Amino acid sequence: MLYRSATNALLLLTAVSAFSTPSANVRSTVKVSMAKEQLDGRRSFLSRASGAILVGLIPTIQSPTAAEAVIYLDPAMYGDQENRLSAVDSLKEGVRRAILQNPDLTTSFYTLALLDALSYNAKTGEGGPDGRIITAVLESKENTPYINNLKIASQAIVDTKKSLKKLTSITIADAVALGGTEAVEAIGGPNLSIQVGRTDALKGAALDKYIPLDLFEGKRPVTEVAAAFKRSGLTEREMTALMSCLLTLEKVDKSGSADWKTSDKAAFRERGKMGRMSEFKKLTDEDIANELAKDGLDDEDDEPGLFDDQPYIADSFGTREQSFGKKASNMDAASFNKYLKELDKFTKSKTSAPQDMGWIGELLLSKDTPGTQTWVAKYAQSTLNYQKDLGIAFNSMSQLGAEYTGGKYENLLKNKPRKTLNDFD
Repeated sequence: MLYRSATNALLLLTAVSAFSTPSANVRSTVKVSMAKEQLDGRRSFLSRASGAILVGLIPTIQSPTAAEAVIYLDPAMYGDQENRLSAVDSLKEGVRRAILQNPDLTTSFYTLALLDALSYNAKTGEGGPDGRIITAVLESKENTPYINNLKIASQAIVDTKKSLKKLTSITIADAVALGGTEAVEAIGGPNLSIQVGRTDALKGAALDKYIPLDLFEGKRPVTEVAAAFKRSGLTEREMTALMSCLLTLEKVDKSGSADWKTSDKAAFRERGKMGRMSEFKKLTDEDIANELAKDGLDDEDDEPGLFDDQPYIADSFGTREQSFGKKASNMDAASFNKYLKELDKFTKSKTSAPQDMGWIGELLLSKDTPGTQTWVAKYAQSTLNYQKDLGIAFNSMSQLGAEYTGGKYENLLKNKPRKTLNDFD
C-alpha cells in the first residue's frame, strides 16, 4: 500500500515542470484519488499518509471527513493480560473512590457511558463510544445539579487517566465505558465485562447534536429517549435492560464512606506463623517501616506527584465484593431486580407508572414501546436473566460503530454484523 501510494503520487508529479509549483489540477487529482480510496483500516490509512510524506504532498491532502467517524477497537492495545488488567483495575478503583466520596456520582458515571455510546447513528455509521462525551460535558456552560455531577464524574475520569501515565495507560473511550461498569458494581450489582481497546475521538470532534447532554435528566419526553436508542440500532429489549439498570442506580439507597480506603477483608497478619488467625499479631505501621528499612526499601522513593493527594493503592484481590474497598449500598446481585418487581406490579394491573419510579418507569411502561413491558415482567421474575441480558446489552452498546483492527481480531471480527440480545436466545 505504501509503495503503490508513493508511486501514484510520483507519476502525477511527472506531468509538472521541475521549475514550477504543482498546478491546482494536480492537487485536485490527488485529493479526489485519496477521497475515493476505500477506508480499509488503520494500517492502510497510515500507509497513505506515509506515502504522501515521501513526495511532500501532506499540506495539499486532507483526510476524508468519514475517517473521523471511525472508532477502531484493538483488543490487544494494552499488551499482555497483566498490563490490561492493571489498567482496567486502576481505572475502576479511581471511579469507586469518587463514588464512595460522593455517592451522587453513581448514576453520572453510568450516564456518561450511555451518552457516549448513543452518539452512534446506525444509518450513517457515524459516532459511537469514543470518549468525546467527556469534552462535551466539560465544555458545557449549563449549571444544573445533573450537569454538574456529570462534570465531576468526567473530571474524575480525566484525573485518573493522568495519574496512571507513570504506571500504565488507558484511553478515555475505554475509561468512560469502564466507569459505567464500575458504577453498577459499586452498589453491589453484577460484574459487567466489556471489550477494551477503543481509540479516542480525534481532537476537536464534537458530540452528535442529536444526543443532548440532558437526555437522561428526566425533563425530556420519554419518546425522545426511546428514539435515541432506536437511532443507535438498539432494540427495545436492550433498552429495557440498560434503562432498568439506570432506574436501579437512581432508586437504590446509596451512602458514602468516610473510611473508603478500608477494605472489608481481614487485616494483614504476620507471615511465618502457624496456628489460629486470632493468635496472630497485627503489624503496626512502625513494624512495617522497620522491616522495609532492613530490606533497604523506603516507600518515600515513589515518584513525586504520583499519589500526592491520596496515598492509596488499588487492591483488586479477593472476591469481587471485596475489591476496591467498600460498596456504596447494601444491595447485592441477588436483589438487583427489586425495583423491576415493583414496576411489574403496575404492568399487570395495567395502570400508569407509579410516581416514585419517575420518568424511567414511565418509559418502561409506555404504550409506545409495548415490548419493554414484556421484558420488565421477565426480568422481575428472574434476576439471573436480567443480569445476563444487562451484561450482553452493555457490552454490545459499548462497541457500537467500532471497527476491529489488529491481527487476528481484525480477521475474525471485522465487518461482522452486530448481534442483538435476541441473537443469544
